[in-house]
Amino acid sequence: MPLPDTRPGSAQDTREKAGGPVFWKIAGAGAAFQAGSAAVDSATIVASLVNHLTGSVYAVGAASAVLRLGWLLPQLIVGFLAQRAERRMPFYIAGAFGRAGCLALIALLLANGSETTGGWIVGGFFALWTLYAFVSGIVAVPYNDIVGRSIRSGARSRMLAWRFFGGGVLALGVAAIVHRLLATQSLFTAYALIFALASALMFLSSFSFVSAGEPPGPTDNRAMTPNFGQFLKGGLAVLRSDSRFRLFLYTQWLGGATFMALPFYIVAATGVGLGVKDVGILLGAQTAGSLASNALWGRIGDRFGKLALLQAVGGLRFVPPLGALAILALVTGFTPAATLVAFAVLFGAIGALGSGMTIGYLGYLMEISPNDRRPAYSAYFNALASPAALLPLAGAVIADVASLRAVFVVAILAAALQLVLYGQLSRWERDQGSDPDTRVRK
Repeated sequence: MPLPDTRPGSAQDTREKAGGPVFWKIAGAGAAFQAGSAAVDSATIVASLVNHLTGSVYAVGAASAVLRLGWLLPQLIVGFLAQRAERRMPFYIAGAFGRAGCLALIALLLANGSETTGGWIVGGFFALWTLYAFVSGIVAVPYNDIVGRSIRSGARSRMLAWRFFGGGVLALGVAAIVHRLLATQSLFTAYALIFALASALMFLSSFSFVSAGEPPGPTDNRAMTPNFGQFLKGGLAVLRSDSRFRLFLYTQWLGGATFMALPFYIVAATGVGLGVKDVGILLGAQTAGSLASNALWGRIGDRFGKLALLQAVGGLRFVPPLGALAILALVTGFTPAATLVAFAVLFGAIGALGSGMTIGYLGYLMEISPNDRRPAYSAYFNALASPAALLPLAGAVIADVASLRAVFVVAILAAALQLVLYGQLSRWERDQGSDPDTRVRK
């Protein structure tokens, strides 16, 4: 596939045009990706499918863990290669179009499945889902770097908010389609069409981002490392020397502990009587929560800073697990309609939380990464954060040995500890000054 001309006169020229065509192409790509991701959301669609196929909390936890781990682990190698490369767009192309192709293969697999072929369908699904996750992991490093060089810091939260707003509008349509398919089609046909829709949206996203082009990369070869071993040592050096990087990493580990509960909200919902056809409604509620909160997250991030946004999102992390505990305690007195409404409100909060978390995480990681080492910093951070991806499996163990309620209690405790670390990060920033570009890394 031919690449667009990605070499304007200077990086500054490209950044000055960030509010124009480049801004909207990147935002549009993100919106299409957001809608495609909603169609294969691990907390609703995939959790429901895997729960139906296996009835195992371990399989549900594994599907979520594989997605997160696959997204994180490749970034160390990709970051090393991208840091040395003159252009990062080829890495994005490989990952973005590859993941869309994987979803198409899953759709084909499910289209040929039935209740009598469950064993090989489960095995085939997990094989392709794992491939999808790891191919997706190629995208993050080049995406963060290209966006960081294309859009100025003050406009990034706004771009991400537009991405989630547009993606939310599209995802509401996706949720309506999902609800219709699950209500009118056989289970395997419905899920096959859902994954096919996700694949089409992912392809659209890929074409839009590639059409935005890539600004020229940094020309300072001092940022390049001669071999992979030294690249890894550089990551350890960053971890030891950069306090802000280190504290942010710790908050991500705790954030992973709160999100450990994410795939089990749908298990709780089905456990109290909600059916497969209700998954589309819950997805719609989750999308509506994301959509309704985008303007707020974008305003907080651009006006008060990325850390203030992360702290606001940190406070919201208490709502889903507390809400789940309340519903499980009171559900015996609910009518079926009231149960559905209660879980819809819960999933609306999950949607708002996911939107704010992504906007805050991406914005803050771009802010703390030096321009000439952004691929490396992104790779270091996400590789070091990868152990948290296994926490949904820990959640499955807790749910099996204790109960779903215990999973939600652990999520609440992790959210409280994360807020404490955000407070330490805020104090560090006050000590270093208010300008993120002039702070001394200690």
